Amino acid sequence: MKTSIANGLRRGLKAAGIGATVAVAIGFASAGAANADTFVELPAGNMTQTLPDGTSVTVRLDRETANISPSMGATALHRNVWVSGQASVQLDGPAAASAKTKLQPGYIVACQLNLGGTAGAGAGVKAGYAGQNASITPSANGNGTVTLGPGQAMDFKIIDRTLANAFDEEAHYGFNQISGPQGSVTWQDSTIAIGGCAGYAQARSYVKATVETATSVQQVTLWGQPFSIG
Repeated sequence: MKTSIANGLRRGLKAAGIGATVAVAIGFASAGAANADTFVELPAGNMTQTLPDGTSVTVRLDRETANISPSMGATALHRNVWVSGQASVQLDGPAAASAKTKLQPGYIVACQLNLGGTAGAGAGVKAGYAGQNASITPSANGNGTVTLGPGQAMDFKIIDRTLANAFDEEAHYGFNQISGPQGSVTWQDSTIAIGGCAGYAQARSYVKATVETATSVQQVTLWGQPFSIG
């Protein structure tokens, strides 16, 4: 009987050891899954405003998604997000056919805090294009790197059109020019790489439509839903 009991205990301990090994393996697998990309589908939105001359302006934001990725170096200061979506404008009224619209999609990207820094009175929204602001360098297809200081937010423009101005100098434009009653802009996997952000980071899309008719100029802004970048 004593031998039988001892053998039973040994068998039980071996079984418990196998269970513990499996539990540890599952734990490591879960930790790896937590570092995977996070895909977010964001809700569509629209708004309508009427200009002083009676022109109705409808701005829409559709098919917006974000794919959030941690840094490949596994640091808390860096992360990437690939954003996609479609912005559109629809004009109705007698002046719609001859109207011109500047359609500008973009994102406001913000960081809670920065390592070794504190938010101050100077914190605010920065905007810029390549060569104009060292903190943001988007290319023609809207990809760029954003370095955020403590409590700062930055305006990241999806479109970067490079044209010559009246003095034959290089100028950058963050909008698409639309003639007539309707038009749209679509972006796919535009990359926003965030560096220097040690705290909670967040982004929110916007669509600005600046409509010019024979008698009025007015801007309509539609905001998307905020989402976390980790």
